[in-house]
Amino acid sequence: MAKAKHSVATRKRKKKVLKQAKGFWGDRSKQYQQARRVLVHALRYAYRDRHNKKREFRSLWIARINAACREVGISYSVFMNGLKKSKIALDRKILADLAVRDNNAFKKLVEKVKG
Repeated sequence: MAKAKHSVATRKRKKKVLKQAKGFWGDRSKQYQQARRVLVHALRYAYRDRHNKKREFRSLWIARINAACREVGISYSVFMNGLKKSKIALDRKILADLAVRDNNAFKKLVEKVKG
């Protein structure tokens, strides 16, 4: 009986890795070993940064809300506490968008919180 060879499976596996490494610089996109090594790194970064992205956006929204609050003469923490007490359920993403795009609406919210 002839020896079974793995050429089909090997080629498929290598093509899959090289396809994922498309766009990498130099031999990292052309040589299997280089591509595999770099791809492991890239996928690890991608996984980590999908989670970090949420953290970074939240801090950006908080910074924007805080800046808009300071313009009106109220601190971020007092504003957020006032929103909770007056049972206004808007998340930070929406509040930051209001602060940047519709300043008048944001000022009305601040007035409700103050009053």
